Amino acid sequence: MDVELQKLVESGKLTSKAAEQLEKLKPGTFCLHKSWGFGRVREWNLLLNQIVIDFASKKSHPMQVQYAAENLTPLPPEHFLARKATDLVSIKNLARENPAGLVRNILESLDGKATAQQINEWLVGDVFTEAEWKRWWESTKKALKASGAFSIPAKKTEPIQIRGKGISHADELIAAFNKARQPKEQIGVLEQILKSDEQFKEPEKQLQPIIATIENTAARNQRIHPELAFELIMVRDDLLARVPPLHTTHIGLTLSKLILEEENRLISILPKLPAAKEKRILEALPSALGPGWTERALRLMEASHGRMVAQIPRILNEAGQHAELRTMLEQSIREHSATSEMLIWLCSDRKNWSELITPDLLWATLAALEREQHNAAGRASKLQRAVVEDRQLLGEMFKKADVGLARDAMRRLQLNPLFDELTKRSLLARMVKVYPELESMIAGAQPQGETAPLIVSWSSLEKRKAEYEELVKVKIPENSKEIALARSYGDLSENFEFKAAKQMQSVLMRRKAELEQMLHNARGTSFENADTSRVSIGTIVTVREVTTNKEESYTILGAWDGDPDRHIISYQTAIGQALLGHKIDETVSLKTEHGAAQFTIVSIQPAPPDQTVPASDLPSESAVEAAMAE
Repeated sequence: MDVELQKLVESGKLTSKAAEQLEKLKPGTFCLHKSWGFGRVREWNLLLNQIVIDFASKKSHPMQVQYAAENLTPLPPEHFLARKATDLVSIKNLARENPAGLVRNILESLDGKATAQQINEWLVGDVFTEAEWKRWWESTKKALKASGAFSIPAKKTEPIQIRGKGISHADELIAAFNKARQPKEQIGVLEQILKSDEQFKEPEKQLQPIIATIENTAARNQRIHPELAFELIMVRDDLLARVPPLHTTHIGLTLSKLILEEENRLISILPKLPAAKEKRILEALPSALGPGWTERALRLMEASHGRMVAQIPRILNEAGQHAELRTMLEQSIREHSATSEMLIWLCSDRKNWSELITPDLLWATLAALEREQHNAAGRASKLQRAVVEDRQLLGEMFKKADVGLARDAMRRLQLNPLFDELTKRSLLARMVKVYPELESMIAGAQPQGETAPLIVSWSSLEKRKAEYEELVKVKIPENSKEIALARSYGDLSENFEFKAAKQMQSVLMRRKAELEQMLHNARGTSFENADTSRVSIGTIVTVREVTTNKEESYTILGAWDGDPDRHIISYQTAIGQALLGHKIDETVSLKTEHGAAQFTIVSIQPAPPDQTVPASDLPSESAVEAAMAE
């Protein structure tokens, strides 16, 4: 032991164990500190009970000898960081000439394993730029796999390891597949096998048993988990295509046959698959279903949500079925059966469907929004946001329309309860840009403070009141706590939590103002004693089309009571407004899917009364009757 160290031990300033550690930290030795990283011992100053270390961020940093002994790890000369510090040129040459050898040195310096990110941190900056690293690492991974000396995990976050001799990457993948017990695990390993197919020197011997296992697993899972069967068959097909010596062991177990057998369940199966595999099945529909594939694809689109709604039109167009797709879209728009997802897609892709961007699209959109209003729980739906935020959409719908049609659209927007007053004005202003002569419809709107009362059912009024109560007593107080907590994090300019909480506060306060205005204007009623001498709020009206004699019935209720599927309509709708005030045998003009048509009023009956008991603080029945009589 060094004489000076021995003296420190004898004086009690240093333990024997620490002295032995310091023997390994003589000047010139490289070391690691858990906080300050890589460094080199510069000198000992044992008279002052110190050693001096040069760290990258702390040059000539003194440490008490006992602390240094306990917190510094000495590095041998062959350690990668020591080699990089003493001979960077050799390291760069090694990276170029023997990348696997360089990675081995790094792994050995990190106890045999390291993640790609750890390797990156030791190389980028000194040996490579970030761009050079990406190119080098892609080729190096292939070299590591080919060498058979390294275990390369599927996940980037898992460590690369030096493996024992005699185990190849191909053998490792086969072992991983045989170990996998769940189909999802098997699929993950199969995708790794596909990326490393060149590693299998005897593919028929090594991989043919895997093909048999895949097919047996797919057959077992088809009834309960058909999405797994689809994934397994697709990855099997990829493996057969990549490795020609391989062959199927289940004649007839094909993707096309699977599609045909599961045709009725495709709508529930496809969303469970990754996007690329969902697309692949959709592209296989023509070969699987034959001449009827177009009709099936269109039905899938009508019943689908999300990404399929955009995928299917692309596939139909590529197959030359543009006309069939347009016919289906026209019909669904005309019949108001188009789903919100279809309408959102059509509006976003409207440059390719200009012939469908007409006023009819607005009517279909409003119908879809009315269907959504109860499910949205007071929040704007994606479709509603699309209409409000796309400032060119309304103008494009009406740029070739008759001014009378535009006037009718503006009237419907003014009466529509789905939009707040500020949003309505914005939408109407967009219409006025196309038809300046209709500006008086905005200017002639009722002044603030003279808003007409809304006639609503007690049940719908109670729902709005419950929403308001939850907003004021639960959601807004919770949001205030979130703002206070986020504010405590400091630095508001970079505080994402604070910004998000403040944005939510704006949404909540805007909704609060909307509900207050709505509740202020609302007049609740049970629809009892409705006037059946003429069409009025709270009546069931049966009308007969003059040309076809076809009859339809409408129940006209309050502003928030629409249910198109049950033919319950708000008195504010275009049909409701057209019918109000008319008597039996009178003829009215109503808009249908084929245009305007004449209808005769056949009967007027009282609607079933609303059974909800009003709260004591709601407007009285007499006040509602007065409002209805105005």
